[in-house]
Amino acid sequence: MDDPTPARPGIRIYAPPVYRHHTDGARWSTRDGDTPTAAYACACGQTGKATGARAVAKLAAEYDDHTSACTGTPAPIAEGRTAA
Repeated sequence: MDDPTPARPGIRIYAPPVYRHHTDGARWSTRDGDTPTAAYACACGQTGKATGARAVAKLAAEYDDHTSACTGTPAPIAEGRTAA
């Protein structure tokens, strides 16, 4: 799955399951599964990426905070004629 872009805003989270099948010999071991990853993009241009369980949780909270306050309009570019 592709990461979101400002043209296709949203959040993508890959969080593998932490449980194992009851016949799996590693069921009670401390072996980790795949590493969780996440990425988000807003229509305003803000983006973010994270790897690891804590970083993914933090990124999801950051995305939630951002989307609750963001209007979705891109920030104006302060160069050229608009800067004057």
